[in-house]
Amino acid sequence: MYKVMLVDDERVILEGISQVVDWAAAGTELVDTARNGVEALGKIESAKPDIIITDISMPGLDGLGLIEKASEAYPAVRFIMLSGYKEFEYARKAMQYGVKHYLLKPCNENQIHDALVELLQERQDAQVKEHVAGEIKQRLQRVLPHVKEQFLLEFMTNRTYGPMDLEYYQDLFNLELQQKSVRLLLVRIVEEHDYSHLFAIKNIAADMLPDVLLSTTIEGKLLIVLAEPADVHMLQERIEAVRQTFTRLYRLELTAALSEADHMTQSRRLFREVMQYLNHRFFIGEGKLITKNDVVLAGECDGVNVEQDADQLCQLIKSGNTEGVAAEVHRLFEQLADQKLDIEVTRAYVVQLYSAMIQVCPPEEATDFTQRMAELTHMDTLADLNTFVADSATRLTAGYYKNYISRQSSAVEKMMDIVDRHYGEADLSLSGVAHQMLYMNPDYLGKIFKKVTGENFSNYVNRLRIERACEHIRRGGDVKVFELAELFGFGGNSQYFSQVFKKWTGMTPTEYRRFGI
Repeated sequence: MYKVMLVDDERVILEGISQVVDWAAAGTELVDTARNGVEALGKIESAKPDIIITDISMPGLDGLGLIEKASEAYPAVRFIMLSGYKEFEYARKAMQYGVKHYLLKPCNENQIHDALVELLQERQDAQVKEHVAGEIKQRLQRVLPHVKEQFLLEFMTNRTYGPMDLEYYQDLFNLELQQKSVRLLLVRIVEEHDYSHLFAIKNIAADMLPDVLLSTTIEGKLLIVLAEPADVHMLQERIEAVRQTFTRLYRLELTAALSEADHMTQSRRLFREVMQYLNHRFFIGEGKLITKNDVVLAGECDGVNVEQDADQLCQLIKSGNTEGVAAEVHRLFEQLADQKLDIEVTRAYVVQLYSAMIQVCPPEEATDFTQRMAELTHMDTLADLNTFVADSATRLTAGYYKNYISRQSSAVEKMMDIVDRHYGEADLSLSGVAHQMLYMNPDYLGKIFKKVTGENFSNYVNRLRIERACEHIRRGGDVKVFELAELFGFGGNSQYFSQVFKKWTGMTPTEYRRFGI
């Protein structure tokens, strides 16, 4: 149990927190309380708390002062701050002393519990990391492990090593190797790292995996020789635990491959096998344990036509169809994942696909897209290639879509200008505008007009005619209904004009004129 001291000048809060928090559930016990910073300093020596929960605003010595003095005298103590103040300045000062948990009053027991649990987890992680670091340093100082590593490296890479060498070294290491059935575990750190991280994996694996016989680093990867376990499934679970532990401590992702079992004399074949498994991360992604069950032999090129696929994708891009482009890219990479072609064949397919996309780039973007092609050669997984192509295709499609909308808007503006100049003509129609004035398909024009304006072309024309008729009536003049119909595009059909007028205004032309609206 970790010991906790609670410090607050308000008796009600002090007693309340003492009673409502389930200290044991958080892995702690409340060993003492204090009403201010001075009293707390006097009690730390005897109470020996691991954690101090303290208010900021207290008479005498406030919370920040307590943290400052206690941190100097007792650097191992950790703090949780309570305060009604919201100013960042208090939190900033507290951070100087490593305080990460800053709770605003009023806070409930769950918040305090969560802060305690998180703080203790941080402390335990730090202890584990410190322990691993200590182990790394200690083992690196020993000569024998270095000899073991060098032997395994030479045995895997130097064909001159044979059974006699194996017999010699198994006596030197006091290990049974020659007749031992083993599996090889090859581990790769995904992100950029330094050499010490491989030693960290080695030591974590030594603590968590059963029967680790030998290990070494080869081409920036960690190779581990394991005695064949009674339960392979359990071994795979332990390997996954190693992967998760390393990732949690160092924030680096691991990909691992586990070979089938065979005698140590066949370890070079097993090494080629496990290298092949690890290369399969290209298809299934990083951050996994890869075994024989995950590997499918590379297929042929049947069913893949890059020219046809590229042409179809580029047509969708040029149409500005964002959803269609996303679906097509997904389909193409699903196809690659299913066929599992040779890695270089797959990469060449993606390069050709991207090259076709460059051909449909706007001139101002072609240089940038071309320069980015070099990034494809540095991508180690199909998922990375997929993301790269999908992002590039989306960017291109967005540009075409913007131009497409712009062209549509321009066409609609021309249509509206024509209507504005010819609305008084009774034979004005969508077909006439399309064929005689814009030389475009009337159905297409009608669709884009509705898309841009939200209104059918005929409704727009009639609405404009009625609006202009209303303006004419308001300006005065004892004009007859049939004359209005003639002036505003209804060909003198006063009955139809009155029907349309009432539909848009709610009254007849005569009523509209009478009320002087």
